[in-house]
Amino acid sequence: MNKPKILIFDIETSPNLGYIWGKYEQNVIDFKDEWYMLCFAAKWLNNKKIITSKLSDYKLYKKDKQNDLEVIKELWKLLDEADVVIAHNGDQFDIKKSNARFIYHGLNSPSSYKSIDTKKVAKRYFNFNSNKLDDLGKYLNVGRKIKHEGFDLWLGCMNGDKKSWNKMIQYNKQDVLLLERVYKRFLGWIINHPNYGLYQGEQFACPNCGSKNLIRRGFAYTKINTYQRWICKNCGAQSQSRRCEKDTIKPRLKN
Repeated sequence: MNKPKILIFDIETSPNLGYIWGKYEQNVIDFKDEWYMLCFAAKWLNNKKIITSKLSDYKLYKKDKQNDLEVIKELWKLLDEADVVIAHNGDQFDIKKSNARFIYHGLNSPSSYKSIDTKKVAKRYFNFNSNKLDDLGKYLNVGRKIKHEGFDLWLGCMNGDKKSWNKMIQYNKQDVLLLERVYKRFLGWIINHPNYGLYQGEQFACPNCGSKNLIRRGFAYTKINTYQRWICKNCGAQSQSRRCEKDTIKPRLKN
């Protein structure tokens, strides 16, 4: 059976380097160096392998430590292959930042895909004290982000320090693993999740995870029809039959 290819990914970028007059709430006078992609980590849902790419992996790095072309090309290939992508704050950050580097390097947009932003899911369905990935992982008891020294880690990578690069990749990989666990905990709550059944050519399947382990749970009612409602025993998602079970209103025709 076909299944949607679901990519979980997280990117890390450099900061902008610019000129300012002060420290608090400043306008940037001019940029000396604009941001670029440092690295990314990604994995296909339920696949153990984590794919990583960082600037220092490539020959270009020796000539230009800010040339992210090879990293961007690798990320483009993954997004081009994906049917669905999952990222935390992905709609505002990871996806748009990636697109900005794609067009900078003259690449076309990847093949279209659906996006699931776990930060938006957290905001829409719940009222957590914090929607940060680390705090969600802690609250849901599924793990934490790797602790690090802060901005010095980014500076170390930008200055070519190997230990910093190794730690950054481990940090990036853990973010992806944590993101997958948080996504799985959210899965049954996500309304309008991309429908597994459409990819599998299967009508009787959970739209959120593709499982056929469904149980009946009452009916869903519209103004004129009744539909069987189902609960997935795998992820907990609710769905309803595509065809109505019975008409709730039968029009009376005048003679």
